[in-house]
Amino acid sequence: MGTPSDRRPLAERVEELLAADGPLPIVSAGDPVLRRVAAPFDGQLEPSLLARFVEALRLTMHAAPGVGLAAPQVGVGLRIAVIEDPAPVPHEVRVARGRVPQPFRVLVNPSYEAVGAGRAAFFEGCLSVPGWQAVVARHTQVRLLARDEHGGAVDEVFAGWPARIVQHETDHLDGTLYLDRAELRSLASNRAMAELWGQVTPERAAVELGFGLPGVAGAGTAEGAGPPPPGAAV
Repeated sequence: MGTPSDRRPLAERVEELLAADGPLPIVSAGDPVLRRVAAPFDGQLEPSLLARFVEALRLTMHAAPGVGLAAPQVGVGLRIAVIEDPAPVPHEVRVARGRVPQPFRVLVNPSYEAVGAGRAAFFEGCLSVPGWQAVVARHTQVRLLARDEHGGAVDEVFAGWPARIVQHETDHLDGTLYLDRAELRSLASNRAMAELWGQVTPERAAVELGFGLPGVAGAGTAEGAGPPPPGAAV
């Protein structure tokens, strides 16, 4: 539904997308919608349709499973994303990655800025790039500015894994995939991750695969909730 030739009103296209029961199909890397800057939301979907779309994003994120999902990942070029992370990880992972539970929330027209100079690198995955993970260095703290689904202002500082999720999802809305920011020498299949790189941090992977880490202060992942993972997918 994200093809340039489809000139129907956005609301009509979203209605069509929601007509099928169950999770929405997730768009894979290579689809142009993932490389376009998403349009700011300014009422293109009336409140009841927006609520249905948000619920469909939530259902799709849970089914994937993931900890975040942006509208372009289901073919809708609007600046809307959802995040939620129950953080079902061991204590040592929680401490090393700062992965703490995050309630479900909707981000409308989000943007972020770094808070401080800290950066951390971890394996990261993406629901739109299935089967692969790679190490990405991201800001350890960010200030998020957005609106919620009701139009309320969001101005909040996120740290650790939640900051990673916020950056990953907001990047989607700017046409950026995590691979654009990744250490490409770290690229690993999910099978390789399970067999070789399941450590809490990616230091050993950095040595064995030959890539650098920022300050070697630690490493982590974002999008999906994934298996006890080095990373999670968003």
